[in-house]
Amino acid sequence: MKVSDVMVFDISAVFEDETVERVIDMMSKQFVTGIPVVDEDMKVVGFITDNDIMKASIPSYFALLQSASFLPDTNQFVKNMARIREHKVSEYMSKPPIVIKEDAPLIHAADLMMRHNIKTIPVVDNDGRLVGIITKIDVLKAALEGGLE
Repeated sequence: MKVSDVMVFDISAVFEDETVERVIDMMSKQFVTGIPVVDEDMKVVGFITDNDIMKASIPSYFALLQSASFLPDTNQFVKNMARIREHKVSEYMSKPPIVIKEDAPLIHAADLMMRHNIKTIPVVDNDGRLVGIITKIDVLKAALEGGLE
């Protein structure tokens, strides 16, 4: 089975100059945790996730305190979100993006997701243009139906 057999074709993407606020609004309305970032030719140049934005808004010293019993400073988090809301997606997106071609074997998508700990991969054509996405759920559903081969 190929990626194109199970991928989602009807998707949204954002440009590098979109704001963090707009991306959060899109993710919320579409119930997704990440969105491909494209250039004017629809070539995938990055990927922005809720995790990328969260990392940008929580002070880095909280990472050091993860194992301690500590209540984070909510006010600092809110202030940081207000500070970055108008920032461009390009500041926080993952790049270079992990992408997969639409004719790739589905097992390759599963491997990429596991190795890179990601939930969604942009699917591109031979010219690198966005044609869809594939998610872990798409791969798991195909596996249940016996179609990874």
